[in-house]
Amino acid sequence: MQNRITELFNIQYPIIQGGMVWCSGWRLASAVSNNGGLGLLGAGSMYPEVFREHIQKMKNATDKPWGVNVPLLYPNIDELMQIIVEEGVKIVFTSAGNPTKWTGFLKEKGITVVHVIANGRFAKKCEEAGVDAIVAEGFEAGGHNGREETTTLTLIPSIRQQTNLPLIAAGGIGTGKGIFAALALGADGVQIGSRFAITEESSAHAAFKQLVVETGEGGTLLSLKKLAPVRLMKNAFFEQVHQAEKAGASTLELQQLLGKGRAKKGIFEGDLTEGELEIGQVASLINDIKPVAEVFNDLLSEYRSVKEEASSNQRFDF
Repeated sequence: MQNRITELFNIQYPIIQGGMVWCSGWRLASAVSNNGGLGLLGAGSMYPEVFREHIQKMKNATDKPWGVNVPLLYPNIDELMQIIVEEGVKIVFTSAGNPTKWTGFLKEKGITVVHVIANGRFAKKCEEAGVDAIVAEGFEAGGHNGREETTTLTLIPSIRQQTNLPLIAAGGIGTGKGIFAALALGADGVQIGSRFAITEESSAHAAFKQLVVETGEGGTLLSLKKLAPVRLMKNAFFEQVHQAEKAGASTLELQQLLGKGRAKKGIFEGDLTEGELEIGQVASLINDIKPVAEVFNDLLSEYRSVKEEASSNQRFDF
């Protein structure tokens, strides 16, 4: 599985763990890195001092490559970037903002920069900014999504046509078959979020993890489109949002309904009624809570199996 992504990050497999809020602490990220992928700390849910603490613990937990994900709309973004430089972080994934603002600063410090996009317009901005790779995320993904609602199946070949940058596919990928499909569509690697969120090492609350395991097909929907589209599991809070949107609630009314700390309440604290429960559509394929090592074994075994099948099975011949 050696390719441009494994060479860029010096990792064994082109599998990146999404830097998810309230899930991606040092335990999860280091476990992914130690199993041959690229673990990412999710800075979006960390105060600067907590972010520094997780970086320092990460250094002690793995000698393999790892990185951080930083939402560019983070209120204390300047402080986070300074911590990244001071602590010697080598790989930074940026998201939720314009890549031109911080890419130059990070590249000057010798840092590898990857930006997350949801459309071709931002693929061009990434090229102009000088990023080292792109994550193209389809709207199957959990958390915040692109307004275009372009699926991964359509987005990856589209972005591949528009840029020659190393391309990482994200959104709806949580199986070995999904990895194979993403590479067939033109990606050089994959970013997996939801499947890693529901592992023993994830910092998400046990009640949240169990609810994901029990969630079936159609258990998530894109919501809060007037604010920033976010994929949520259905619960009492979701129903409040759904009814408000049906009634034509304004942006201000939706902001007041959302309030502050909803994602922390749901994902980290386990309030399954009033919390904001962010997870991807692939939740319906997650049937258990395993250690990261077992998830890697499942992913790689299935990937190799379907690759072999594709090269020998007559149903692929036409």
